[in-house]
Amino acid sequence: MSDSSLDKQIQKAVEILHRGGLVAFPTETVYGLGADAKNPEAVRRIFAAKGRPADHPLIVHLFAVEQVKDWAKELPEQVNDLAEAFWPGPLTLILKRAEQVPDIVTGSQDTVGLRIPGHPVALKLLKAFGGALAAPSANRFGHISPTTAEAVCAELGDAVDLIVDGGPCEVGLESTILDLSSGEPRLLRPGGISVEQLTEVLGASPLLSGRDAPRAPGTLASHYAPCTPAVLVAEENLLAFVSQQQALGRRLAVLARRAAPENITAKWLKLPSEARAYARALYAALRELDALSCEQIIIEAAPATKEWLAVRDRLSRATTPRFGSE
Repeated sequence: MSDSSLDKQIQKAVEILHRGGLVAFPTETVYGLGADAKNPEAVRRIFAAKGRPADHPLIVHLFAVEQVKDWAKELPEQVNDLAEAFWPGPLTLILKRAEQVPDIVTGSQDTVGLRIPGHPVALKLLKAFGGALAAPSANRFGHISPTTAEAVCAELGDAVDLIVDGGPCEVGLESTILDLSSGEPRLLRPGGISVEQLTEVLGASPLLSGRDAPRAPGTLASHYAPCTPAVLVAEENLLAFVSQQQALGRRLAVLARRAAPENITAKWLKLPSEARAYARALYAALRELDALSCEQIIIEAAPATKEWLAVRDRLSRATTPRFGSE
């Protein structure tokens, strides 16, 4: 997209946002579905478009660190260090909310999630809008997050007033969520910023989420999931399991980090063996396999090493059966 064309898209997006509409826009993680974070009626449209439970909080996207004080009433000293190290970028901080923050944004909790996205189009949109955008991933609740404008259109269609196309997302997985609202930092969701990176800035490794942790986006047992039932299989068992299911005459799709053997007839997608490249390609691959309407998607489990933590988290949730609205 040319600069002039993008400028026109941004101008149109700002007009839509100011009148309470919904705009999907690219971030470095996934595409977000944005509304004016200070307009409760506009934010309610996000929940309706996604089919999202009302108690599930949203992340507020900012363009400058100075905006944090408008949304959070308590700023632990770690905020400045983390912001300097990782913003703009794929880190969401959970802080005690300011009184004026709408309940609909926080799921009626006393905390709010904030981040500055690391995508030039997202930052340009936010600066032109001049405020903050509440923006979960631009997909139906619990389904695969979109990493292209085309995926947003396929997911939400006319429920979105405008989709700003910024190309494929660079990170491909949602942001790391770090809770700073209750004393010691707690990791609520792994993502584009690793535990090791956080530890280097914090001086100590963050705690893992506990039962008393705030509700946060993308932390339900079943999430990021295709409509086709998916199963996670250990690397050493993959070929035997696929062969067994194939012998039963089942229509299969396979997602792996190796090429398909000659005796396998299932639709087979090979993803990169490096963690960041795998993460970048994961959601698009899941969408491709989901569109085949197979009986089952078989996914090779990710390595049990630190650099694969966020991928393991997403694959676990994508292969957990849905219950009820999840």
